[in-house]
Formats: sequence, structure tokens, C-alpha cells
Amino acid sequence: MYMAEENYYDILGVSKDASEDEINRAYRKLAAKYHPDVNHAPGAEEKFKKINEAHEVLSNKQKRAQYDQFGSAGPNAGAGQGFGGFGGGQGFSQAGFGDFSDIFGDIFGGGRARRDPSAPQQGRDLQYTMTLKFMEAIKGKETEIKYNREAQCDVCHGSGLRPGKSAQTCHECGGRGYIVRQRRTMMGMMQSQETCPNCHGTGKEIKPEDRCANCGGSGHVQERHALKVKVPAGVDDGQQMRLQGQGEAGKNGGPYGDLYLLFHVTPSRTFKRDGTTIYVDQDISFAQAALGDKIKVQTVHGDVDLKVPAGTQSETNFRLRGKGVPRLNGKGNGDEHVRIHVKTPTNMNKKQREAIMAFAAASGENVKGIKNGFFDKLKDAFDDKD
Repeated sequence: MYMAEENYYDILGVSKDASEDEINRAYRKLAAKYHPDVNHAPGAEEKFKKINEAHEVLSNKQKRAQYDQFGSAGPNAGAGQGFGGFGGGQGFSQAGFGDFSDIFGDIFGGGRARRDPSAPQQGRDLQYTMTLKFMEAIKGKETEIKYNREAQCDVCHGSGLRPGKSAQTCHECGGRGYIVRQRRTMMGMMQSQETCPNCHGTGKEIKPEDRCANCGGSGHVQERHALKVKVPAGVDDGQQMRLQGQGEAGKNGGPYGDLYLLFHVTPSRTFKRDGTTIYVDQDISFAQAALGDKIKVQTVHGDVDLKVPAGTQSETNFRLRGKGVPRLNGKGNGDEHVRIHVKTPTNMNKKQREAIMAFAAASGENVKGIKNGFFDKLKDAFDDKD
């Protein structure tokens, strides 16, 4: 026994009084992490073997009781009747490296339907990327999209059969849906179970002359599907919306998969967005900042009036409540933040410069000013003539 020195409960990370559900959940989580089809790190394969052996014992009431009483070697250690590994219980080929989809099927909700190819299976999910202009995302829109998908054949309704015909028992697997293969290895004869390649696990096959003429016996056809979509107000770049049953057709009578709309929103030159909050920059003059003023400010809902108090400094932030992005849950809007930028006057005429100088003198400042060169002097000369 290669695991006699290790504790099965510790391997799965559960307590000795853990329930069967807790043991199964722990196993699925660890199996998905260490399965050699996914984890190629050194030691991962050996770790997976240990996880599998521990689960094989602890998930079986009789073996678990025996393990709790006698340990991993069991009461007949001398006779080589261990619990797992390459000896007793399930063999390596069945429990060690079985169908990897079974593990993820249980984890992500596939359950036994994933293990039984003849059971109804939901169709594949699809993704559609929709590009929206900035304001379309803010306000929402109704539109129609078209995309290719695999749909159920409307002649045979997914059966793949001509009207009045029926499927036959698969000659390859005898109706079981699987075939058993054996191969000789260093450890002896190993046996594995595989999905029948002829009927793909259904246990049934359709004679060529009995196949539906519309779909060729597959039960599915390719179609250009048109769908009206209502984009809610307030969607953001990178968000998804699920449209149930708008994916591809299922198998064996299973439902259609879902369609996921992935939104790509083009940026705005005027507004910046962070969730439901909008940010906008607003320029005002020196006079407006000093004396105060009522100005027009752009919002995603239209222009509004904003009172700028006298003495407002550059980079001052004003919040406009409820003027941001609509919340997707329908409970109002976010806010808009307006950042003020006071513009310093440039290329002033003589009267403007004299007014600024007078203001500086009234403030007790001795500001002489600096002429920028020949063109300023030329401009002053023309101003003097006026």
C-alpha cells in the first residue's frame, strides 16, 4: 500500500465526522484542481491518485467504517486487500483517470446527464458582442440582431428520422451506448469503458435510407437566427446579458442553450464614466470664477444650470445628484461630478490688461506685467489709436 502512512480525511481536507455531501464536495474541488488533464505540475498526478483513493474509501459507508476501525491497510493487510490504488476496489483505469467531463459535470451542474449520452442535454451557449454608442448604453435601445446557430430540424423535430421511421439498436454496442476495451500494461490487463463511436452513446442508430432528408439524420440544421433585443438603460462596457433559450439546440430532446450578449461601449469625448457616476470637465473664465455666475453644464440627461459661487477655485468639484447613469435595478440614477477649470486669459488687449493691473493694485500687489514681445507692442500701438 503506497498510502498507508497518510490520513484519508486529511487528504480531502475534511473532518472525521464529515457528511457524505461534504466529502463529495471536497473531492470534486480537489479533483478538478489536480486532474492530470489540467494540472501538469510535478506531483499533480500522484496527488490526484491519492485524492481518488481517499474518496473511494470515504464515500463508501462500509469501507469508511472499516477504515475508521483498522486504518488504510484494512483488517487483512497481510493478504494485500487494501482499499484502492492499483489493487482492491475500483481499478486505476476506472477511478484514476476516468472521463474528465464527469468531474466538471458534477461541479458545474451537469450531474448524471453528462455521463449518460442518451439523456437529454442542453444545447451549447453562444456569445454575441454588441457594440453600443456611449449614449445608447446610457439610455438603452431596442434593436434586432442576427447570428448563426444550430437549430432543431423542424421536419423531424430533432429525431433525425424520416416521418414514420424509427431508429434501430446500435450494432456496434448492442444498445448499451458504450464499448469496453482491454489492453495489456505493465500492471496487467486494464479495462476501460468508452462511448460508442458509432451511436455516440445513444444506443441507437439510423439506417441511411431512414435519415431525415432535411438534416441528414443529425436532427439539427444551421440557421440565421433573428432576435429582437431590448438593451436596458445603464449597461456598461464588458457587461453581459443572458437570453435564455437563444443558444443552440439541445440533444436527445434537451432544451436550447443560452445566448450571452457581451456589450462593448464606445467612449465619449465629453463624459467619463465609472459605474453609474459621470465625470465632466467645465471651463469658466476668470471673471466667472471671481464674481460667480450661473452656467450651463452638459449631463447625459441634457443641459442643466449650475450656480458657480463667487471665488470658486480651479479644480473645484460640484456634484449633480441624480444626473448620472440609470441603475440597472431601476432604482434611480447615479450622480454627475463637474470639475471646474478656471481659464487664465491670454492675448489680452490693452484695456483688459489695464483692468487686471488695476485689480492687482487694489489688492495691494505690485504687478508690472511682462510683454511677450514685438506683437504685443504692435497690438498696443493699434489699441492706442482706438
